Formats: sequence, C-alpha cells, structure tokens
Amino acid sequence: MADSAAAPLELGTERTGTLLRKFAVPGIIAQTAASLYNMVDSIYIGHIPDVGSYAISGLAVTFPLMNISIALGTLVGVGAMTLISILLGQKNYEAANKVLSNTLTLNVVVGLLFTVVALAFMDPILYFFGASDKTISFARDYMTIIILGNTFTHLLHGFNGIIRSSGHPKTAMGLTLFTVISNAILDPVFIFVLEMGIKGAALATVICQILALFYTLKFLSDKKHFLHFTKPVFQLDGRIARQSLAIGLGPFLMNVAASLVALFVNQQLRKYGGDLAIGAYGIVNRFVMLFAMICMGFNQGLQPIAGYNYGARQYKRVREIFVLTAKWEVLVTTSCFLISMLIPEVAVGLFTNDTELKAIAVKGLRVTTSGFALVGFGMASGNFFQCLGMVKKSIFLSLSRQLLFLLPLIYTLPLWLQETGVWLSFPISDFLNIIISAILIIDIFRKFKRLKDGEDPYSLGGAV
Repeated sequence: MADSAAAPLELGTERTGTLLRKFAVPGIIAQTAASLYNMVDSIYIGHIPDVGSYAISGLAVTFPLMNISIALGTLVGVGAMTLISILLGQKNYEAANKVLSNTLTLNVVVGLLFTVVALAFMDPILYFFGASDKTISFARDYMTIIILGNTFTHLLHGFNGIIRSSGHPKTAMGLTLFTVISNAILDPVFIFVLEMGIKGAALATVICQILALFYTLKFLSDKKHFLHFTKPVFQLDGRIARQSLAIGLGPFLMNVAASLVALFVNQQLRKYGGDLAIGAYGIVNRFVMLFAMICMGFNQGLQPIAGYNYGARQYKRVREIFVLTAKWEVLVTTSCFLISMLIPEVAVGLFTNDTELKAIAVKGLRVTTSGFALVGFGMASGNFFQCLGMVKKSIFLSLSRQLLFLLPLIYTLPLWLQETGVWLSFPISDFLNIIISAILIIDIFRKFKRLKDGEDPYSLGGAV
C-alpha cells in the first residue's frame, strides 16, 4: 500500500477478501516464520550431543517465564495497535502518532522493570516452573540471556504490529523474516561451532532481534510515512496509556493464563511422568504453536480491517471480514489435527532422536490435538472482540479456556488417568471454549444486523 495519509482509506472501500489477502498473507508468513524461529532453537537444542533430551526439557521449563515476558509486551503493543487502527478509521492521524510515542515509552519502562525482577529471582522462578537439578542449568543459561534482551524484544514486536496496522504489512513481514533467517544461520554457529550450547541459541536470538529493531526505529522515524515519531519522542499521555493498557489487558491476561497453564502442566507432568514428559510437552507445544501462529497471522490481517471499519461504522464489512477469517483459521487448525493423528512420528522426529522422549511426545501430540480442528474459530472470535476494543468480552474469551476449564482439568483428570489426564485436559477445554465463542459471536452479529452503516453503536442502548 502507498505510503501516504490516504492509504488507510482502502481499508474501508476495498473488497474484504482482497484486504484479508493483502494484510493476512504477510502476517501469516511473518507469524509462521516467528514460529519456525522458536522451532529452530528447539530443533538445534534437542540435538546437542549427549545432553539434548535434558536440554530440551530445560527449554520447556522456561515457557512460563517467556509467556510472562510476552504478556507484558502484548499489554502495551496490542492495545496500541488496536487504538491506532481505530484512530485511522476516524481520520485522527495526530492522535495515532501520539499513541506511537506512548508505545515507545511504555515498552521501555515495562521491559526494564521485568528484566530487573526476573534476573534477581531467576533460579527460584525456574524451580517453581518445574526445573529439576538435571534441567536447571540449561534453563538458567538460556533465560538469562533472553531476559537481558527482553526490552529490545518488547519494542520490536510492538512496533512490528504497528507498522503492519498502519498499512505496511510487507515491511513488517520482511523484518520478521530477517530475524528468522539470520537466527537459523547464527544458531548452529553459536551452538556447535563456538560450542556455546544452549547459551548460543539464546545469544543468536537476541542479536537478531536487536538488528531488526534498529531498522524498525529508522522506519518509524521517517516523516515521509503518515505514522511516525513526533517530538518529543519519549512522551507519556496518561489518557492514551490507560486506553492502550485497557485494550491490551485481554491478550495480556491470556498470556499470563498461558504461563500459569505451562507452569501447572510442567508440575503435573514432572509428578506423573518426570523430566522427559516435560520435554515432550515442549515438543508438542512448539509443533502446535506453528499452526496457532498461522492463525495469528490471519488475526493480524483481521485486526486493522475490522478495527478500521468498526471505527468507520461499516458493520456489514466487519461481519464479512470475521466470517472469512474464521473459515481460514478452522482450515489451518483442522490441518494440524490431521497431521497429528496420521503422522505424529514425523512431526516429533524433527526435535529429537531419543526413543523414549519420542514415544512420550507422540502420545501427547495425538491426545492434545484430538479436539483441535475447530480451535481456529475460537482464536478468531477472541481476537475479533479485541479488534473492536470490546475489552470485557475479549478478556472473558481469553481466560475461559485457560482458567475456567483447562487448569481445573489439569489437576482433576490425572487423579484417575495419570499422565494421560494432563494431555486430555487440552481437547476438553478447547471444546468448551468453542461453544462459548459461538454464543458471543451469534449475539454480536444479531446486534450488528440491527444497525445500519453509519449509525452510532450506542444507539441500541449501549455499545455493541
């Protein structure tokens, strides 16, 4: 799309299918690449001579802490991205630029605070998250370096979403591809050639993200773009910050919930299956996340289109873009289900050659994804409400699967089914969440049908 203030207008006039292709394809490529980014680390780490199986278990232990870091980044970044999309739909470009500067300041503050706290209590946190004496050194070595680069990661991911939402999805995609390709090149150099092991994987990750951030800041400083930093660059508007954080609260809580889930899964698997069961969960999680990230790519395409048209009060287009996005996401999650059922050995074999670890992971993958076919609808639904700034519904959908369903199941089912009960908790909670998502989507679609394009959403006695 063109680099001009008129560029966002296309979001309200172009065919929704064409727009989804323009915005989702770069997002899908970028998110798939981001997932491969994490998978590359796991694959290389899993094949470190003599210690690969325990190294990958150590990596799995870090998931809850990494999810907390991601949660803090989304708290700032997703809220800012949504606000900017809505403001562009309202033609309020000055306010959109103020949100951009607020994002810079908030990310730096939040990132530095998290870094200090995490480094100060690293070992107790990792033991709490399921580390053992056999895996703590691997988890510590990896996370110490990752946490030191935490602030750069927050800034990169937050600004990448903003660049995409402002009409430059290809630029956002290119930045993500750069980090993936450079990481794939540096990983074997640092891990095997320089013999840094798991530390090398973490260092390669941080270096690639810092390099991508340099270009991102340069791009957003260019006044030729309608969205750019304005003086003072470091500024904090309390009202904008509160709005941004309120919208970002949904995905923040979702990631915190994911962290809690990973924590309790690790603890239960260690209790009923040992360190290798935790490693198997790490493998399953990485594989399933590949498909989840593709769905997130579609969600990234949905976000600016739905946000803009809701801001412009074009409700028919809002409905159209959701239905189209949900169809594609269901197709993606159904593909994951079929692969997991038919050829799980191939998927697991990418990460390890250890016979015992592979057997546990194959079983876990099959059980975990047995209800995954329709998960794409649930993912699209949660993101849809977030795109429209409907914080309460977004938060409810984000938390229902993780806290209302999954956590209780993780603790009750193993009482009868042992390790299998942990894996079985996932498909049951997926099914329940899909039902709730369908109820909420049907409700808002009925309200949209009662509104004519251009009408105030409050005209029905409250915002839809």
